[in-house]
Amino acid sequence: MTSDREPKKARPSSEQASAEERVSAPAAMRSALEQLSELLGRVPESVSSLKPTEQGWEAEVEVVELERIPETTSVMASYQVVLDPAGKLLAYERGRRYTRSQIDRADGR
Repeated sequence: MTSDREPKKARPSSEQASAEERVSAPAAMRSALEQLSELLGRVPESVSSLKPTEQGWEAEVEVVELERIPETTSVMASYQVVLDPAGKLLAYERGRRYTRSQIDRADGR
């Protein structure tokens, strides 16, 4: 039998619960690659960025859009991917397209 005077156990907030359910960064990267590959029908080349957010994870994934010979002229695309804390894909959007040999410059060209 319990008394009304006993302290009640604190319940974890929704933020604490979601932090506990968040997959690791490597698992989020694998998840982003696998799910985007399934949707696009292409195998992504790499994950160029990954960061945790309040909603889960955001990743930038590089994909070969058009293979050419030589490979340096292949057309690449950068996709922004949004994952929930468990690593399930919520949204994706193609950003910029560029040739594989193109480098980023400080002046944006």
